[in-house]
Amino acid sequence: MSTTSHRLLVFLKGGPSDIPEIQEVKSGSIEDRLTIPRGNGYEHFEITQDFKDVGGVLMRVYQWSYRTAIAE
Repeated sequence: MSTTSHRLLVFLKGGPSDIPEIQEVKSGSIEDRLTIPRGNGYEHFEITQDFKDVGGVLMRVYQWSYRTAIAE
């Protein structure tokens, strides 16, 4: 028996312009927050109640909330 990992597209709103607005995440990992590694830190996005239609695909919207540095 094989298990398949489903992927889901989400839309990121706000934050640095060099982070693609559309991100792919594991379907089981939809949480209140997403953490995206970037440079020497992480960009944090929080889930909203909104959805965005991108080319006929309905995506959950996450809003940028803050940045943290990688601890050394």
